[in-house]
Amino acid sequence: MDEDTGSSVIVEPSDGPDQVLPATSHKTWEPAGCVRLYMTRDGPAAERPISVHTFMQNTAQSLPNQPALAVKRDGAWRYWTYQQYFEEARTVAKAFIRLGLERFHGVCIMGFNSPEWVIASYGAVFAGGFSVGVYTTNSPEACQYQAADSRAQVVVVENVAYLNKFLAVKRFLPGIKAIVQWSGVPGAPGVLSWAELLAVGQAEKDTELEHRLSLAAINQCCTLIYTSGTTGPPKGVMCSQDHLTWAARQYDQILPGVEGRERLVSYLPLSHLAAHLLDIYNATNMAATVYFAQPDALKGSLLQTLVEVQPTCFVGVPRVWEKIYEKMQEVGASVGGVKKSIATWAKYHGLNYYNAIKEGRTLTGYETLAHSLALKLFINRVKTALGMGQHRHLVSAAAPISPDVLEYFMSLDIPIKEGYGLSESLSLATMSLLKTGMFQLGSVGKVLPQTILQLKEVDGCKPGEGEIIMKGRNIFMGYLGLEDKTNGTIDDDGWMHTGDIGSLDSDGFLYITGRIKELVITAGGENTPPVLIESAIKKLLPIISNAMLVGDKRKFLSILLTLKTEVDEDTTEPLEVLTPAVQNVMKELGLNDVTTVSAAREEVQCHPQGPLASLIQTAITNYNEHHAISNAQKVQRWTLLPCDFSLPGGELNSTLKLRRQFVMDKYKDEIDAIYSPVWGTKSKL
Repeated sequence: MDEDTGSSVIVEPSDGPDQVLPATSHKTWEPAGCVRLYMTRDGPAAERPISVHTFMQNTAQSLPNQPALAVKRDGAWRYWTYQQYFEEARTVAKAFIRLGLERFHGVCIMGFNSPEWVIASYGAVFAGGFSVGVYTTNSPEACQYQAADSRAQVVVVENVAYLNKFLAVKRFLPGIKAIVQWSGVPGAPGVLSWAELLAVGQAEKDTELEHRLSLAAINQCCTLIYTSGTTGPPKGVMCSQDHLTWAARQYDQILPGVEGRERLVSYLPLSHLAAHLLDIYNATNMAATVYFAQPDALKGSLLQTLVEVQPTCFVGVPRVWEKIYEKMQEVGASVGGVKKSIATWAKYHGLNYYNAIKEGRTLTGYETLAHSLALKLFINRVKTALGMGQHRHLVSAAAPISPDVLEYFMSLDIPIKEGYGLSESLSLATMSLLKTGMFQLGSVGKVLPQTILQLKEVDGCKPGEGEIIMKGRNIFMGYLGLEDKTNGTIDDDGWMHTGDIGSLDSDGFLYITGRIKELVITAGGENTPPVLIESAIKKLLPIISNAMLVGDKRKFLSILLTLKTEVDEDTTEPLEVLTPAVQNVMKELGLNDVTTVSAAREEVQCHPQGPLASLIQTAITNYNEHHAISNAQKVQRWTLLPCDFSLPGGELNSTLKLRRQFVMDKYKDEIDAIYSPVWGTKSKL
């Protein structure tokens, strides 16, 4: 892609909704601001822009009776066709306008994924407002912040619990003109039900909606994706209409689907860019059927939905794949005899098939026959039982995933493609594709044609490493209302600075090694990216759920560890009960009835030479002797915490990434104790 041609390609303005307004800059922070589209004369960036309204209308006209949305209520699936989907979105848009929604103001949507969620999102965009997803885990104060920041005038919630979060702070939000509750009986006077919202829209003529559409421009903001607030208050990532419609079409080039034949299961938060783009825009582009999981999906019901739907495309964050992996490991450990032998043999040949692709070699006649038998005798039944029997594309996103987990799923003919991207890059950056020379375990793949990527030298990085910077049509517009933050992320030449540290090998594979803001800088001035060390120690200690390196401004590195535990199905809070696999390890160590609390306090603190402490110290020593690249990157001390990290506990954000500063503050006393001069008398030395 020739980046210099971006300014010379001009799309003539028209009378909305497909017009592109004149713009001189590729970034903005103003609600009504417009940006110059990064277009080239050929290649992916040459595609003609299209508005969200026209994008959806095209699918509704070409396949009007194709099932678009499906949700199970009262034990039966209820469907919307693409024609019904489009018409209901227009009805909701008319209702929003009638209720007082002005252009470039937010519609906050809070609730579990559902037809109403995505219809409200399209309706907000059609009406000229901003679609603003709100995480269901947000506190009332966080809801207030997001509504105020997005200048929200309409709030759409699923139920009374989420309604109450907004009602608790509504007095601080004078701009709110209407609140809608789509499930159950509205929980307060003046709150509209979904049926009442539709009735308002149905009573309106199309005149004002068509006028709003005539004013719309493809290069203006239509959706806000809020960052998780790991390093400060959440920022509103501004996405233009072109971002969403162009990115959806590009994903179809990377992960091609069959129009009208794809099935998706929607369960990841739609307030996050990956799910928002996949379940709303990619689905519309492919005319896929989106099946909505039950609200308790991550508490246990997701597998049932997967088995019933057998999706052709499925995206999971690493923790979702890891949970499936751990359960499969537990099941495998309980199987013996002939069944275990067959399973081991089948998985060997399942993995050998993908290793051959990776290495560019041809299977022998025996290997081909063995792979075919492995699929028939064992693997296909396992895939179907996991809801992956008809998969076409499986993706892991949002955070690094262990190569061991990827290899395990490959052995079951469930090849997971790992990619890299950010909300600010519309997730388009790199991806591992299942072709010879296109995937390498441990790497996030090669740079996609849709993105220009470089490494910029950064002080403290090793030779060959640098900050990942990107440029292209997928780069976000800016952070709403934040001029300094926008300019600090997108420079004047259009390069977006990700803050991620990476390296490219000789074959062009990208490896993520850390984040600039997460670098641990010891008192001696040594810069250490923590992720690789944490991952290495977790691999050496399968009983460990989370690990966090500490040592900033300290003389040496230490690490916080948590054990794998069971989770409360209702609150998703980690319990003191260890997972069966960890309990088995404890029994092998001669320890019975161990909990996370007793492990941390009794088995480790009171018995620093005991079997559990020795097991952990052996793994740390193994890392130091065989994996640490320098003395400065050796881990000298550690502690075991009495509770696993979690979203309810605050240690993880809504995309299950580690909130490092929060952990540092929450466990300040434990960290100080590690660096105490008397540490060796009470702990692991």
